[in-house]
Amino acid sequence: MKKLLLVLGALFLIVIVGVAGLLIYVSTALPSVGPAPDIQIEQTAERIERGRHLANNVMVCTHCHSPQEKTKFSHPLDRNMFAAGGTRFGPEEGFPGNYYAPNLTPAYLGNWTDGEIYRAVTEGVSKDGRALFPIMPYPNYAQMSKEDVYSVIAYLRTLEPIENEVPASESFFPMNFIINTIPAETELSDEEPVTTDPVSWGKYLVTAASCMDCHTPMEQGAPIPGMTLAGGMEFPMEDGSIVRTANITPDIETGIGTWTEEQFVNRFKEYADSTFEYHEVANGEFNTAMPWTMYAQMSEEELKAIYAYLGTAEPVQHLVTVFTPVGD
Repeated sequence: MKKLLLVLGALFLIVIVGVAGLLIYVSTALPSVGPAPDIQIEQTAERIERGRHLANNVMVCTHCHSPQEKTKFSHPLDRNMFAAGGTRFGPEEGFPGNYYAPNLTPAYLGNWTDGEIYRAVTEGVSKDGRALFPIMPYPNYAQMSKEDVYSVIAYLRTLEPIENEVPASESFFPMNFIINTIPAETELSDEEPVTTDPVSWGKYLVTAASCMDCHTPMEQGAPIPGMTLAGGMEFPMEDGSIVRTANITPDIETGIGTWTEEQFVNRFKEYADSTFEYHEVANGEFNTAMPWTMYAQMSEEELKAIYAYLGTAEPVQHLVTVFTPVGD
């Protein structure tokens, strides 16, 4: 019996040492994506304008990286703090930690090289080598063209510098270890998206806009199989109400299968009207985190391409209760 206990004790010690060794490796040797590339991006007018459109109207980087007026419809940005960071995404929203969107203006990124920004955007590793939580959807951005990412970086360099000290993000256990395993070395395509093929272009835009990330329900941090684009992800509002993303699969009964191309485009373009005003939303009334006015500035051709691509998605019958007032 004594010998058995000694064997079991030795095995337990081996397991403990092995686990400790693995955790040390994950926390010190990872992420391992290599050094930031040595690049210097030329800031042409065309590149800056392309980056402005991508960052503000497709990828909507500036939506998450600006403080928002969350008591107003569609959470407009605080224009005095445009792209200056500070927005928190925390456990009350289902995140395994407290994640703060960093300052994207030159006040913070001014001492980053173009290559360091590029690595953060496409591989999820910060200037100091820290892994970034993929609420900043770098796995999606890694599927963009190299030129488009260059354009975004060129645009960020032109932003007005705004001093804003943003708290460091933190992951709770075990995500504080898992996060280091997520970044992956990648090589972006030198080819531009094919705009003559609406479905292919629409897929590119849907990926860049990370539509799937919000419109696919998750379970324990992973997309639910068979529910791609079927909606239902919850977003808590300031008053405790819950808004859920819509089913945007081509299901006829619960999705957008009966929508015409014109209806789809107009759904966005109604927020492009110069008379639109962000209004205060009273407690218990419907609000949304969807940045309608930013996406509304996409061209009709871009929106038609997105519609074309969504039409090829697998229809999923999933009836979503889009809004639940506080107390219900």
